[in-house]
Amino acid sequence: MTLPRQLHLNLNFLNAGTFASAWRWPSSKPSDYADVQYYVRTAQLAERGTFDSIFLADFPALSDHPQHRPFQSLEPTITLATIAAATQHIGLIATASSTYNEPYNIARRFSSLDHVSGGRAGLNIVTTADPAAARNFGLSQRLAHSVRYERAAEFAEVVTGLWDSWEDDALVGDKQTAQFLDPARIHAVDYHGQHFSVAGPLNVPRSPQGRPIVVQAGGSDDGMDFAARYADAVFSVAHSLPDAVAYAKDLRQRLSAYRRAEDAILIFPGLVTVIGSTEAEAKRREEQLWELVPIEYGLRRLAGILQVDPAVLKLDQPLPRNLKLPVDGMQTFFKGALTLAERGGLTVRQLIRAQGGGTGHRIIVGTPDSVADSIETWFRSGAVAGFNIMPDVIASGLEAFVDHVVPLLRQRGIFRNAYDGTTLRDHFGLARPVWTHPVSTCPAAKMRAASH
Repeated sequence: MTLPRQLHLNLNFLNAGTFASAWRWPSSKPSDYADVQYYVRTAQLAERGTFDSIFLADFPALSDHPQHRPFQSLEPTITLATIAAATQHIGLIATASSTYNEPYNIARRFSSLDHVSGGRAGLNIVTTADPAAARNFGLSQRLAHSVRYERAAEFAEVVTGLWDSWEDDALVGDKQTAQFLDPARIHAVDYHGQHFSVAGPLNVPRSPQGRPIVVQAGGSDDGMDFAARYADAVFSVAHSLPDAVAYAKDLRQRLSAYRRAEDAILIFPGLVTVIGSTEAEAKRREEQLWELVPIEYGLRRLAGILQVDPAVLKLDQPLPRNLKLPVDGMQTFFKGALTLAERGGLTVRQLIRAQGGGTGHRIIVGTPDSVADSIETWFRSGAVAGFNIMPDVIASGLEAFVDHVVPLLRQRGIFRNAYDGTTLRDHFGLARPVWTHPVSTCPAAKMRAASH
């Protein structure tokens, strides 16, 4: 008997909330951005709602316009390790930049997080395009888009190879024979590529999940190819159901090139929620949140996505014509903004609002029933596995979702009443990967092995 598909929910934990004004909301506390106990309490709330996971984005520089909103300040794996000690089930996903990290350190850090959490870790591999981050790592300018993804591919090869450098039964622990480990079951990675040279093996045993979950969040051609090859889940951008269907079709076609099944990747489009007991109350809440956002913040953020001077954007006029896709910028959000503006005939001011509090994601403003209706419709289309939930204000918006939307999703038979397993792979419905010799995951090493 085939069990019915189950909806998956991830909390995209954007500090005080998705709206830039979330920290100014009465229930918010401005100092929470650097208080790990705030993160713990929020994770516990999401766990009460049986969310699959929480996700901490990360950016290796002072966030843009810090004078207007809080940012992710604490290093995410340290934060998630603290959360792991205070929770039992919820998955723990964090960003690591393949552009400004070495694969050995990241493989070790996330394998360690998987061990200390009992198998709940996930790694979101991103390529970092921001010039400010480049300057923090000794570069005068950011790496080209193509170079970032070349580096990311090698990064993923090495990280996954390191996670498989220990076989499951490498720990012998025989006190009588004095054999602690079996060296024959621990393997060098011996990777030598254009961007990385890593001998291995990892100094951490194979983790409870076999490997932590790998997530990807880029919508460019390079990003989607990367996802098709390496990812277990993707965080996507889709402003309409046809957009989501087209994205899923494209991604699933790419999976076949890597001999992966169509359902090998879970797709999570971002969904910003503004919830009220009535439609009027929800719209009033949205309006109040917008009134607290400095318009120059939204304008500069949109200009950054479009890679244009803010001066060329006129608030009550359409976007300038002939905007060009930034070769080395954030292509996913550029395409999303342009599509949204053209489809709706939006002015710049309207576009800023339509982009989910300035995040670039779809926004839904309504009652718990209307939010649940939208989620169910998209889920039953088969185009998405679930949603990257982005509450307007964490302090009150997440609680409204957990207390009023989650029960409706359960009543409709599409979301769990309780956790069925203990690992993030259990929550996602993904099998624990069978151990694979790490040489087979590293093309350079594989070619050398074949030549001997």
